[in-house]
Amino acid sequence: MSQLKETLSKLTMKRAAALLGPNGKDLIRAGGRYPIDLDLDVTLTEDLFLLNIDKSLVTIRTSEEAASGLELRCSTCNQPCGHAGAALAVILEEKLALHLAAPPPPSSPAGELTPEELTAQALADREERAATERMELKSMDLKTLWTDYTVTSLVSGKTYRVALRGWERGESYCNCPDFRKNTLGTCKHLLFALDRVKGRFSKTVRETPYRPSHSYVFLLYGRELELRLAVAEGLEGPPAALLRPLAGKPITDPRDLLQRLSRAEQLGHEVTVYPDAEEYLQRALLMERLQKTAAEVRRDPASHPLRTTLLKTELLPYQLDGIGFALGAGRAILADDMGLGKTIQGIGTAELLAREAGISRTLVVCPASLKSQWQAEIERHCDRSSQVIFGDGDFRAGQYQHRDSFFTICNYEQVLRDIDTIARETWDLIILDEGQRIKNWEAKTSRTIKGLRSPFALVLSGTPLENRLDELYSVVEFIDERRLGPAFRFFHTHRIEDEKGKVLGYRHLDEVRRQLQPILLRRTRKQVMQELPPRTTEIRRITPTEEQLQIHAAQQKTISTILKKRFLTEMDLLRLQKALLICRMAANSTYLVDKEPPGYSSKLEELEALLDQLAAEDDRKIVLFSEWTNMLNLIEPMLEKRRLPFVRLDGSVPQNRRQGLVRQFQQDPACKLFITTNAGSTGLNLQAANTIVNVELPWNPAILEQRIARAHRMGQQRPVQVYLLVTEATLEENLLATLAGKQELALAVLDPDSDVTAVNLASGIEELKRRLEQLFDTRPFAPIDESQRQKTEAEAAALVRKEKLAAAGGQLLNAAFSFLGEVFATQEPSATDRELAEALRSKLATCMDRDEQGRLQMTVTLPDEGAVEHLALSLARILGGNLPETLSHQS
Repeated sequence: MSQLKETLSKLTMKRAAALLGPNGKDLIRAGGRYPIDLDLDVTLTEDLFLLNIDKSLVTIRTSEEAASGLELRCSTCNQPCGHAGAALAVILEEKLALHLAAPPPPSSPAGELTPEELTAQALADREERAATERMELKSMDLKTLWTDYTVTSLVSGKTYRVALRGWERGESYCNCPDFRKNTLGTCKHLLFALDRVKGRFSKTVRETPYRPSHSYVFLLYGRELELRLAVAEGLEGPPAALLRPLAGKPITDPRDLLQRLSRAEQLGHEVTVYPDAEEYLQRALLMERLQKTAAEVRRDPASHPLRTTLLKTELLPYQLDGIGFALGAGRAILADDMGLGKTIQGIGTAELLAREAGISRTLVVCPASLKSQWQAEIERHCDRSSQVIFGDGDFRAGQYQHRDSFFTICNYEQVLRDIDTIARETWDLIILDEGQRIKNWEAKTSRTIKGLRSPFALVLSGTPLENRLDELYSVVEFIDERRLGPAFRFFHTHRIEDEKGKVLGYRHLDEVRRQLQPILLRRTRKQVMQELPPRTTEIRRITPTEEQLQIHAAQQKTISTILKKRFLTEMDLLRLQKALLICRMAANSTYLVDKEPPGYSSKLEELEALLDQLAAEDDRKIVLFSEWTNMLNLIEPMLEKRRLPFVRLDGSVPQNRRQGLVRQFQQDPACKLFITTNAGSTGLNLQAANTIVNVELPWNPAILEQRIARAHRMGQQRPVQVYLLVTEATLEENLLATLAGKQELALAVLDPDSDVTAVNLASGIEELKRRLEQLFDTRPFAPIDESQRQKTEAEAAALVRKEKLAAAGGQLLNAAFSFLGEVFATQEPSATDRELAEALRSKLATCMDRDEQGRLQMTVTLPDEGAVEHLALSLARILGGNLPETLSHQS
């Protein structure tokens, strides 16, 4: 590891803050709110770290002159700034992704561990972090061992409250997320605190057990979350008689507990209820009432009066059932198929919670492209106030604090930037639209979103699980961080791994379905198909041009070469990614690859013919998708030439213009086409369309479904026609078959009616190689069949000899007739000669053909061997002794 990387790998929050001066911590926290793409914005070489951010370039180098050993500069700021803070924040938070740190290798494959060994390994991991990570401990009472402390991580800068009550696991408490979730009864902060206090107190004090000086209600975070009561040491009389029967065991009747606490207080004995226990109690009592209402709604949603009275729009029965489910769960995932009306169910859930639970503030987090649509849907379906977050940082902060808006709508990137302001506000309900955005459970966006707190939550996602079980785990964590158990135990239970720890598949999926049943509701398009219009799909296969095939073949050769390597480097994977991208672009047009106009594309020719056919029909409304803006740039002139009115949506279109484009397409009869990149595949309602044209196939089948669902959704009154344009003999053609397998896992886990308990799923490099071999036929060479090869070589040699003989005969005849021409050259050809020559030329032409090189060949069949001899004698008599010297020697 280079000196720079080694220095960065050891960088702590304290050291990083020192680089920026007195306000270093604040600058790092402010910089951490910038949305940063590691692949696009960050470069790390052996000698240089670069961050491209907010039109500024931050550089970090080693420096012998600097006391810290690092030189930190920003191209636009002459003093410590938020840009430099962002660079340090990235390094502190993304050391694993930047390869500046690596997780410790497991002592043995997880699949071989018993439950006891797995727990021991999880404890050892936390003990290791407690011993190696930089933390600071502060006591709330320096004279007392068993008291409250704060532990501050110098790596993340975060501070947690620790309550030490004993040396054994489960006796003490920490308010960090890991303690709440891991079911171990401890965490690295507790272990660090217990280790540090050993040297501060005598053996006698350490061996004196904790004796509560007051009574208190707390939560025990074991394998199950339990409400517990600790009774003050020495408590006697009527208060003791009230409280001691509940001590030392789980409390299952919250109402009975509250009555006892009230009576104890009347008797002069006050009981402390810790904040997490108080929240648990209040929620338990509220959910008891809400679940009764939910059960009544779901008993017969088709005839329930809320179908017509909850919102301004009449709800379909399954939509009201979904709202009832979300109400009864309190925190839920609505995983309906695309186009089944998840947005209206989200709005209906908020409205019902306002009526039944008195909520007044809802935070909606969605993709930026959907913010204005959410506001439009809210105005359409209910009378609640709403605001869309926009503007600079100070202006946005004021908007979040505006408590008169029932709905506050922001996008995921804004949450990253504004997390401090958002976290200070009180939210009753948080709705995540397109909730798969938090599927990467270790990504910064996911960690930030899952740090938001609210009593009620709803995740809307048609694809909470796309490829891996990890994705579903991450989404569920936001709803209920203990639902699936700690990550180390969940993945050990459900992953199938090889001896090296690579994931080969998943098991016990029936258990996952059982755990998810109380919080996840999924209805497929098939289940409500009677309420949807019919849908047909036509695949149009297109023959590529030679130029497209040449580009594709060159990239296929690169892919084949890489896949023959036993081990793949990071650069190999980058080259693979680039080669695959070029293959897909070349299947559309060579212009996407080389930017050389006009570009070769048989697909554009096919698209022209298809659009001519569709545009001739009066009732056609078409949505056309392509992943590349340059492809839309090639399609636009085609539409303008035909004078076809259209609107275009891609990533460059500002958010405030997008709904206007949708309205124009929906309401203008003359506007036949809505052309868009994948920016238009999420969330937009385009029921006016009855035709979807996919210029190319996306990698992910979920993206294809999202595109189609823009038109084939609830509210559509006409049949929907889907076209897939596929270039033959390219990567596209093979994608049709190989991508279907990606849906298997999602169906197995999410479908409540599924009876699948295991899915085989090879992973890692071997799976990548296998899929690419399917796509490109890059399978290893088979053993050579020697007998077949010898036969083929003999046939080829005979053909070559035949060609040589034909060439030699041609030379002989050419020489003979050239000589005759010279003999008679002095005589002027008569008209009769010319007529005869023309007749002979015409006859000879019928005996001639051209070979692959364009040379003339004469095919003449002679009756027998005597004919050859007769021909030779006749030529000899004509020529006499005048054979050319070269031929005379050859004969």
